Amino acid sequence: MTQPTLQALIFDVDGTIADTESLHLEAFNYAFNELDLGWHWDAALYTELLEVSGGKERVQHYWKQINPDIKAIDSQGVQDTVNRIHELKTAYYEGAINAGAVGLRPGILELFDEAAGAGVQLAIATTTSPVNIAALLRRAMGPGWRHAFAAIGDGSTAPLKKPHPMVYVQILQTLQLDPRACLAFEDSGNGLKAATLAGLATVITPTQYTRHHDFSRAMHVLPDLGNVHLADLRLWHQAHWSGERLLTVDQ
Repeated sequence: MTQPTLQALIFDVDGTIADTESLHLEAFNYAFNELDLGWHWDAALYTELLEVSGGKERVQHYWKQINPDIKAIDSQGVQDTVNRIHELKTAYYEGAINAGAVGLRPGILELFDEAAGAGVQLAIATTTSPVNIAALLRRAMGPGWRHAFAAIGDGSTAPLKKPHPMVYVQILQTLQLDPRACLAFEDSGNGLKAATLAGLATVITPTQYTRHHDFSRAMHVLPDLGNVHLADLRLWHQAHWSGERLLTVDQ
């Protein structure tokens, strides 16, 4: 089989492009308070809840945990409350992002620019909502941010959330590329599993919420992408698919 050429970089959003989880936690607690639910998630609990992909799914999971006798978690009344929580949470998050509460992680914009200059396509594969993606990247990249990406898959296009590979499969179909021609970037165990199930070599940059996850199947695990350039990615990608093992500072 011929050696694949690196043609696309596919990025997760929350935790990967930006370390947003603490702000998401703050936004959830704001919504709980607004609705007088008497709920409060601390960092330790939220770390556990992040094992469940998707904001609404996370709320439903927690609701079942604290009310194990509930039989109709999908009933209209419960679902309406979950939807309202998510609406309030999303509005708070978007407002905070627009106010500059979170920036992109080190090296992200520089890598975007390098890829664009070299003709390597960029794509997004996330479980978050289109609103959250737009708020974050519009603030960081300007109103024309969407034009930087050849494909975007999110929670609205891929209802089966990570660790299911649906969103990555969709992106590969849109790009019309073999997974061996791409690299994925993730921060979590669920994201890594989704990417690898789709056949993608994956670079992991953990956060405080995910550093305890099993990343043994990752191509590389790095603190961030601050000192990573496209030339490095090309070298790692080539070595990965040729069966070589390159040592880096993270190992």
